[in-house]
Amino acid sequence: MTEPITPENTRDAAPQATPIHILCVDDEPNILAALQRLFRSHGMAVRTADSGAAGLALMEESPADVVISDMMMPEMNGAQFLQQVRLHWSDSVRFLLTGQADAATIMQAVNQGEISKYVSKPWDDAELVNLVRLALEQKERDREKVNIAALALRRAEELKALNDNLEQTGSPGKGSLSEVNERLKNNFVVSLKIFSSLIEIRRTRMAGHSRRVADLARKIATRLGLEPALVQEVFVAGLLHEVGKLGFSEELLDTPVANMKPWQLQEYRAHPTRAEQLLMPLQDLRGAAGSIGSQLERFDGGGHPNHLRGRAILVGARILAVCADYDNLQIGVLAPRSLKQREAQAVIETSSGKRYDPWVVEAFVAVVTGAPDKSVAAAATSAVKPKNTELILCGSDLEEGMILTRDLISPSGLIMLPSGNAFDARLIEKVLNFEKGAGIPLTVYVQGPETA
Repeated sequence: MTEPITPENTRDAAPQATPIHILCVDDEPNILAALQRLFRSHGMAVRTADSGAAGLALMEESPADVVISDMMMPEMNGAQFLQQVRLHWSDSVRFLLTGQADAATIMQAVNQGEISKYVSKPWDDAELVNLVRLALEQKERDREKVNIAALALRRAEELKALNDNLEQTGSPGKGSLSEVNERLKNNFVVSLKIFSSLIEIRRTRMAGHSRRVADLARKIATRLGLEPALVQEVFVAGLLHEVGKLGFSEELLDTPVANMKPWQLQEYRAHPTRAEQLLMPLQDLRGAAGSIGSQLERFDGGGHPNHLRGRAILVGARILAVCADYDNLQIGVLAPRSLKQREAQAVIETSSGKRYDPWVVEAFVAVVTGAPDKSVAAAATSAVKPKNTELILCGSDLEEGMILTRDLISPSGLIMLPSGNAFDARLIEKVLNFEKGAGIPLTVYVQGPETA
């Protein structure tokens, strides 16, 4: 069933920034005062406690994102306190602050409190703030990985349920098996499109990137004469090629590849492998996962992660490399300056035989320049059939029964309604309500009348 379109679930309102909440526990008032000044000066919300028991009471009231505790305290030392935090609020990042950084002290804190870091007194202010930010970013990446895995599992379970019900749904009176298979295929593709848009929610410039890459990859694969199943596999790889970036920090997402520091570049190069590992458990996505995992390989053997060369690289990965880079060059992901379409095309052509497969580049140039495909032209001349024109409308022009020919996309690039849906009074009202709430008209592509 089609998900209802409402301003609430489609409007791309910017999330409100929430401060980082820190709890500092130490029996020395001057230490607490210094920590409080430091973190508040960086916009963080700070609470303090002079003992482990007081700290646990504050955690009961409201858990903190980060807990920083001194080691040497009466009644309950830092390791014992952080152990209780780990047991009851495992999501909080835990730091040990100590003036006695001996091995036994650190080992106790690691074993009991599972601390993220220990910091020696006196500390360096900038280093301590940076450690806190890095630890929170890592926690967010871990949370994203869990969410992605859970979403992928739900999608797999939904598809399995649809498969299990094929025979029942395909019984007389409920549609033919081919119709059910077509619905299953459509549901699968829609799920992938929604999944692929998760990364694009975080950055406006990335809106529509995965769909553009997937569409171009499918055209190139078709141009190369690949088997239909492989063409579909390449299309799916294009939709999902960025899912390994879901754990990226805000800073990493905003840094063009050409400007990345060595440690950032290392993390960036790991995103295809991360995506491949995520998708491999889903049997229907294993082919696409292989292409995604090799998208940063180079035709000349200088790529990552396995330094594959030439045709040893999966054809889907060779197509994906061209399509992803072509779009990324135009939206400022690879270089600080966004290139125009012709400039991006020139970069791809110049790198033919080095970064890219010349065979793929030739097909790419033919597709983006609109060069006629001889095989398609020959087929077209053999039989001229009526075709449906495509109309471009806004919400007020829609009529019941019109068929959506392209995904209906919000101004922020999110899918509101997948192609193939027929408009009824309810859906038209939803579109009109969205336009009214957003204050701008939508661009709706629908099927027009047949023409000779």
